[in-house]
Amino acid sequence: MKMAIQDLFHSTCARLDLHLKDSQGNSAGAIAGAINLLNSKQVVAIIGTLTMQEAALVSEIDHNTTKMFPPVISIPSTTISPPTESLQWPNFFQLANDILFHKQCVAALVGHFQWRKVTAIYEHKNELSSASAIMIGILSDSLRLVNSEIEHYRAFPSLSSLSDPDGFVDKELKKLRSKSNRVFIVMQFSLQSAVLLFEKAKQLGMMDKGHVWIVTDEIASLLDSVDSSIKYNMQGVVGIKTNFIETTKTFRRFKTRFRRIYGLQYLEEEENSSPSIFALRAYDTIWAIAGAMKNVTTKELSQKIVSTSFQGLSGKIEFKNGMLSQPPTFQIINIVGKSYREIAFWSPRFGFSENLIKHSDMKERIENGSIQVLGPIYWPGGLLATPKGWIPVEGERPLKIGIPARGAFNQFVKVSYDQERNETQISGFSIDVFEAAVKHLPYQLPYVFVPFNGSYDELVQQVYYKGLDAAVGDIEVVADRYRFVEFSQPYLSSGLVMVVTVKPDKLKEKWMFMKTFTKSMWFLMIVAHLSVCFVVWLIENEHGDNLELKGIGAILWFSVTVLFFAQRERVQSNLARLVLAPWLVVILVVTATFTASLTSMMTVSRVQPSVLDVETLKRTNATVGCNGNSFIVRYLINVLEFKPENIKRIASISDYPNAFERKDIAAAFFVAPHAKVFLAKYCKGYINSGPVYKPSGFAFVFPKGSPLAFDISEAILETNERGQVEQLEKQMLSSCNCSSSTKLENEDSIGPGPFSGLFLISGFVCASAFFVTVVRIAGRHMQNLSCIRAMLINTRIWKWAAISSAMSCRKPESHCSTRSSMVKPNSQGEKLDELEHNSMSTGMVIITQH
Repeated sequence: MKMAIQDLFHSTCARLDLHLKDSQGNSAGAIAGAINLLNSKQVVAIIGTLTMQEAALVSEIDHNTTKMFPPVISIPSTTISPPTESLQWPNFFQLANDILFHKQCVAALVGHFQWRKVTAIYEHKNELSSASAIMIGILSDSLRLVNSEIEHYRAFPSLSSLSDPDGFVDKELKKLRSKSNRVFIVMQFSLQSAVLLFEKAKQLGMMDKGHVWIVTDEIASLLDSVDSSIKYNMQGVVGIKTNFIETTKTFRRFKTRFRRIYGLQYLEEEENSSPSIFALRAYDTIWAIAGAMKNVTTKELSQKIVSTSFQGLSGKIEFKNGMLSQPPTFQIINIVGKSYREIAFWSPRFGFSENLIKHSDMKERIENGSIQVLGPIYWPGGLLATPKGWIPVEGERPLKIGIPARGAFNQFVKVSYDQERNETQISGFSIDVFEAAVKHLPYQLPYVFVPFNGSYDELVQQVYYKGLDAAVGDIEVVADRYRFVEFSQPYLSSGLVMVVTVKPDKLKEKWMFMKTFTKSMWFLMIVAHLSVCFVVWLIENEHGDNLELKGIGAILWFSVTVLFFAQRERVQSNLARLVLAPWLVVILVVTATFTASLTSMMTVSRVQPSVLDVETLKRTNATVGCNGNSFIVRYLINVLEFKPENIKRIASISDYPNAFERKDIAAAFFVAPHAKVFLAKYCKGYINSGPVYKPSGFAFVFPKGSPLAFDISEAILETNERGQVEQLEKQMLSSCNCSSSTKLENEDSIGPGPFSGLFLISGFVCASAFFVTVVRIAGRHMQNLSCIRAMLINTRIWKWAAISSAMSCRKPESHCSTRSSMVKPNSQGEKLDELEHNSMSTGMVIITQH
């Protein structure tokens, strides 16, 4: 600042008086010094490292200068107030960039090396300011954008306020050493505190291989002012410092003068006398105030500073919202040996680049895809390979990972209790996939599975409410769950499918031809056919004239040959022909139908679902089954519009076949992986039907913003590329022994319905003919019985007849005459001898009694 006043006087003859107050590095000293200057020196501007809270407190204490409070220009080295606070007080200016840019650069560096967890270390030395909390929040948000997070953080008090700073730092570092994370970000530290911090870290072995240390601008920009002994304790540290142009003639002249003046005052530090970004900004601040003071009063000075715009040694000086408006460019350095190496540059617009180039050239290189990544880095311990960022540590709290204990498909997650070992055993396909993915993580992940007895939605909510750190299982990726949690990459593709019973393949059945008709149809055909043939036989044997249809064998053969229209027996009776005619029509139609149906079954035979689509189920008001603990119930009601009372909740895979067999459900809805397991276990009798609804997948659940979700997703992709997931799925499906399906009725068989008209006609004719024939035969027999009874009554004779086996009738006429003589009355007794003579000639003995 003294050099700036001298240069200002030589170039413009303007004279400024500089009054100095040393705050001794604490907030109270800074406030007291500012009040003293306001009251005793009547200063028109205050330059220093005041925060906005400190400046506001000075304004409140000094009531006399409240209306005329001068502008405050802060040159912060450790923290920056957010722009929202700056807008509340227009007299406060910060010659620095937004802290957001700093933290974005740190996050970009962490994201580049894919460290998912970091430990933040900062110095909290101003009790009046909330900058520490704001800074941690901004860093956390920036890290979340690169899928990382702050796992631990330590707030160190100002070491000047500690009675034993060495002991305190040693104790805190040992606590951090007991954690598995090895990526440390040091920020908001004074140079004095940082020197002690790295000295103790070196002594505790925390600067060895496997460790990562990142320091921010307030330390990295001052490395030109420290000796080699301090850098020796910081070997391998990566720093982020604000870049400024060092090639201009103005800067080279300034640097030469600065080193000469600095060397005269501090002879022991002559070799470490390069100006930092803070020195350049202090120089530019004097020029900004001097330029704003031309022809203005104290009241107008703040407004004039707002409109200031010029090119200074540190860059363009122009304010917006009380801060520098030009986005910064940061230089990434690596401390090696007695100095440091420049390995890359970073800007908010273009990210990392190997060299500092113009924006137009940078844009062209980005479009051509020629942008380069970071150069080689020497990490602590001389390691060239990027450290993993973690090491195994005993006693670290494992992640509590919830698993569904009441899933319907235990092939995915199975929870069992081993009484001999007195422990809970957890296995299944989802567990195997998760364990395989964890092996591909670039760090150790301690975890323990916690069985959860609620529904899947409740399990997801437990992750949201921090009751569980994650959830693993056959958990479907559903849109409404994204409001609460974050899912990994699906490890198994899915979707909602419908499973129904099948129409069996008839070609594989021994009695396939019997399936053309139903059992009732076959029974009706047999009964009707035999009945018609019996009636025809009865009619034909009424007079005994048709000798071709005598006997049981003849009628049975006739019943067979008539089916093929190959009968040779003649039907003589017109009544029998009337009975047979409609039946032949029935046989013709039924035979043609049988042939057509059998042909269709043989040519178009294939496995077909019993229900084709969801609309059929809704139209018939059918009941469907699903897992009651999953999202399927909600999806069936809200999306597919099933009635709640038509949805049956089924708890186990073994309950589905029983529900189908009892006709409790007409279809079952599964997610695709569950359907695969069901069809593998019950491979006969069931089939997928209809479209696949809402394809998504099974995934693991993590809290919102968890970097572990990104790491597990990457590990799942690697596991899939190596074929491990596919192999595990095959093992799961092969372990499902196929059991026989439920017995299904053949709904394609033809019943008697289509032939009912023909059956009625034929049956009516047959029944009528049977009735007529029976009546005629019965009438003839009744007539004969009436004649015999009349003869017996008129002659009042009791007759006993015995037929001798040795005698036979020689002539039919003699037999007839014997009959006639029997029926003639014998009232006179004249014919008795003749009757006896005739009876003796025919071998019949008639005993009469008058």
